[in-house]
Amino acid sequence: MGRLSAVSRIAIPLAGVLVLSSCSTDDTPNDTLQIVQNPVAVTAAVSPAAAVKPAGSVFAAPGVKALVTDTASKTLVVAVSEPPSLRIYDLAALDAPKTTVALPGPAERLTVSGSQVLASVPGKSLLAKVSLPGGALETVPVAGQPSAGLADGDATLVSVRDRKVVEVLSKNGGPKTITGQIYSADDVLNTGDGVVVLDKLRTALFAVDVTEGKIGEGLRAGDGAANAVTDDLGRVFVTDARAGALLAFSTTPLLLRQRYPVPGGAYGIAYDRTRGLAWVTLTERNEVVGFDVRGGEPIEKHRFPTVRQPDSVTVDEQGGRVVVGSAIGEGIQVITP
Repeated sequence: MGRLSAVSRIAIPLAGVLVLSSCSTDDTPNDTLQIVQNPVAVTAAVSPAAAVKPAGSVFAAPGVKALVTDTASKTLVVAVSEPPSLRIYDLAALDAPKTTVALPGPAERLTVSGSQVLASVPGKSLLAKVSLPGGALETVPVAGQPSAGLADGDATLVSVRDRKVVEVLSKNGGPKTITGQIYSADDVLNTGDGVVVLDKLRTALFAVDVTEGKIGEGLRAGDGAANAVTDDLGRVFVTDARAGALLAFSTTPLLLRQRYPVPGGAYGIAYDRTRGLAWVTLTERNEVVGFDVRGGEPIEKHRFPTVRQPDSVTVDEQGGRVVVGSAIGEGIQVITP
């Protein structure tokens, strides 16, 4: 436990510096903790040609932008860009989609909320709401480039990348805009203890006070924060694609609790709440790794070869199956650990 305590002591002053730093008058990021003067959001490392046959089964699909499973409706939802659409699969029959929903543009991120999947469509400035398993489509216009959506009671929270805000959309009133010292709003997540926003440009995590309408404390999230997911203990796990690491944060208060090395281009991440496993894709190695994260530090439990360019991953929590999507059209892979 000494290692975790040391990490926590370091995190406290970093959080203070990050919140107090600001942007210059010309709106160019000016962060004393920034690795480079003009930061660039991290992207997935390019995968090599597959040297090992992917584990499990692989089903044909065009390039996958994102995917998510919904236990209640027993469905897998896959966002593809050509043509822009959501493919809804029955988890009991993954060889072909049950329903395909055409979208105005490619979806970037998927979030299941209740009986719907929320799909951000930044190129068309809208959030798509699709019912599960039926596929009825509703589109909600959003000013700017929405990167992710999240249901929060009667409201919907939307991170808007280019405007550097979290938009609160409510049926009972006009939108409320939450701003703060973030450079890019790339994902919004509910930990159960509060809401956080992932800033890939600043490679940081920020608390969001929805009631007060403000961005709270922030904390550096490695050298290149890529993707994030929450667990059932109120924590946020972030993949650091540049440094090759899995980061674990508590959120009350916001502290870095763990930094575990994961070489190989750590990028996509999903969490299995039933088994306490965090699944991380390694795009430099065409692999997916399952870590038990319920203890003091992650413990590797599974490692499987994947399809090439495994940028996205999700978990069927009921059966424990892991679903990996190839971003270059080499299919949807289903693995039973």
